[in-house]
Amino acid sequence: MKFSESWLRTFVNPALTGTEFTHLLTMAGLEVEEEESVAPQFNNVIVAQVLEVTKHPDADRLNVCRVDIGRDTPAQIVCGAPNVAAGLKVPCALPGANLPGDFKIKIAKVRGIESSGMLCSAKELGIAEDASGLLVLPSDAPVGQDIRRYLDLDDRLLTLKLTPNRADCLSLTGIAREVAALTGAPMTLPVIEPVSATIDAQRTIVLDAPEACPLYCGRVIAGVNAKSPTPEWMKRCLECSGIRSISALVDITNYVMLELGQPLHAFDNAKLEGAIHARMAAPQEKILLLNEQTLELQDDVLLIADDKRPLAMAGIMGGEDSGITLDTTEMFLESAFFAPKAIAGRARRYGFGSDASHRFERGVDFGTARAALERASRLIVDICGGQAGPVCETTATLPARAPVRLRPSRVAKVLGIAFSDDEIAALFTRLGLPFTRDNADFVVTPPSYRFDFEIEVDLIEEIARLHGYDNIPAPAPQAALAMLPQTEDTRPLFRVRQILADRGFQEVVNYAFIEESWEADFAANASPIRLANPIASQMSVMRSTLIGGLVANVTTNLKRKQNRIRVFETGRCFYRDANGGPVTGFRQPLKLAGLAYGTAQPEQWGTPSRNVDFFDIKGEVELLLAPKTARFEKATHPAMHPGRCAQIIVEGRVVGHIGELHPQWQQKYELPLAPVVFELELDVLTQSRLPKFSEVSKLPPVIRDLAIVVDQKLEYRQIIDGLEGKLPTLIQDIRLFDVYTGKGVEQGKKSLAFRIVMQDTQRTLQDAEIDVAMQQLITSLQNNFAAQLRV
Repeated sequence: MKFSESWLRTFVNPALTGTEFTHLLTMAGLEVEEEESVAPQFNNVIVAQVLEVTKHPDADRLNVCRVDIGRDTPAQIVCGAPNVAAGLKVPCALPGANLPGDFKIKIAKVRGIESSGMLCSAKELGIAEDASGLLVLPSDAPVGQDIRRYLDLDDRLLTLKLTPNRADCLSLTGIAREVAALTGAPMTLPVIEPVSATIDAQRTIVLDAPEACPLYCGRVIAGVNAKSPTPEWMKRCLECSGIRSISALVDITNYVMLELGQPLHAFDNAKLEGAIHARMAAPQEKILLLNEQTLELQDDVLLIADDKRPLAMAGIMGGEDSGITLDTTEMFLESAFFAPKAIAGRARRYGFGSDASHRFERGVDFGTARAALERASRLIVDICGGQAGPVCETTATLPARAPVRLRPSRVAKVLGIAFSDDEIAALFTRLGLPFTRDNADFVVTPPSYRFDFEIEVDLIEEIARLHGYDNIPAPAPQAALAMLPQTEDTRPLFRVRQILADRGFQEVVNYAFIEESWEADFAANASPIRLANPIASQMSVMRSTLIGGLVANVTTNLKRKQNRIRVFETGRCFYRDANGGPVTGFRQPLKLAGLAYGTAQPEQWGTPSRNVDFFDIKGEVELLLAPKTARFEKATHPAMHPGRCAQIIVEGRVVGHIGELHPQWQQKYELPLAPVVFELELDVLTQSRLPKFSEVSKLPPVIRDLAIVVDQKLEYRQIIDGLEGKLPTLIQDIRLFDVYTGKGVEQGKKSLAFRIVMQDTQRTLQDAEIDVAMQQLITSLQNNFAAQLRV
């Protein structure tokens, strides 16, 4: 809601400075989002009258003007404006004036003729973006008066950031009511003088959809002059509120909407046939709107229509075929109440909005409909002439204003401050809220302009606002504290994130709702969970994997010339599950995913540059899972390379996957290199394992190397698993350090070289027992894997 401070102060004028005034509104919940001056700073500009205009002898487009500046002697000013003429009153910048843009006015010669000042356009004064000529002032403007004072250019424009529940403040009357309640200053509202009917012309009003439109008022006004100029004071009020002046009749309806909060609409009465109907749209019914859009309407759209055709989208926008023009001489003026549920969302559905829909979908005071009609009628008759017919009003069941009960004890409990009954009564009286007493309780009947009063806490909020949020004390909380147990086998999520951050990964936070194509690409999910009301078309489904968001992060960073990327994210993924919770039918596990792209190490002189690979990130995952031991088994995943992907198994449970991005998605998302990604269930990372003591041997280990030849299809993990529980007790560790195929090894075979570490904590090992242990190991390899010693 944008308005002029000086206009508001004609309604209520508290003894506050501009800064105090904006602070008051903000602290009352009516946040002043922006404040600006009507015009930039300039000085020494006055109202002047052009007395005489003659052609410049040496320039075709210049005129020499004799100008009355309110002094004994007229000034001579050279002017090139096309609309300069004798008798006009215009702004005049005198010598010494400083205009916007640091433009200084001096006495100068223009093509040989002295000019003592400059006649100004609105653009030159900074009060309009475009100007084709001088700013023409009304004929009664006092010559010699400072133009800032005459046009009230020291006024401020305030823009309120209203929450949806404060629709009552979408008007100057509503804001004035708030200011009066907050400050106790007297309020002077516009005097509404009913216009007596002088003609019999009227139209029947039929409410075919009474739930959507329970109140409709209208009247015919004949003999209007639509070409009458809009008064300057009204133009200024509209412009200060961000509304462009169109014509007198349209401007009056907009002015009353700003003043009282009631949107109005004017129809050309000559274009109407029969009765006025408030009805729902018929299937596939079409209407041409004032914004030149032709819409095919759905059957939940409320229309204003006559007996033959639709005239307007009720509460949103009028139709082009029934609108008033400069040739209109007879009009039908509408003032109605439309239920918020019947208007909400309809304009957005068709890709536009209006000041009227913004108000109606939040709730308009139905008690003001007839008063607004009378106010607009009076202004129309006074400005455009004409004769008014009787007011036609049809009413159905208006919204019930259910009483709300307030307990003073509850006020004290919620706000932490006790109010006496007299204080609460005084606050309600200042707000204009009618109430009765029921024992200790207050029973408040919400007025028709407050749609936000439904439950007790709404009234408590009003008490807090009016008392002042900054007047509510903030004592330190007092509570008993108890130490909660924190077992060593639980690892905080912060620690998990810190481990990755220490390894050079950067945390990202992506949206949980994503593009549908990501689900198909990275999760092979053909039936994702769809959002009922997505905020954007590319954010229409819920994610079941975090990988898509990380790939998008890489794409974004590559476009910004970042060639080495390490990112990770923790967040929820979403699956359909009949036994899931907390939302029935859905499972929402927490996951952690990471991605590495580019070189394995930052560019440096000491290490050769190479791209990150599967085994680099496998090491990062093992570090993240430690002290738990993970197994990595060949697997497939929709997002990963079919030959470079493994599932991660911890304590017999598959907890995630790791691998290079699938070549198909690398090409689709235009990645020069294949990033390596991993995704893990978060609970396996936050549940750690208690450390176990094992004695460290002080005796030297015995190390033997063993090379065997096995079938090429045999995997290293199969060998280690096969030896588990069958190794001699002396053998502490077996490490694979070489894999060889080629010359000297039979085709279809491969050579595996192991380093065997043997050690005892109590004694030094003897050669004989070492040989026995090695022979047992070799025998086990031969029996279980058909291994042969490589010679």
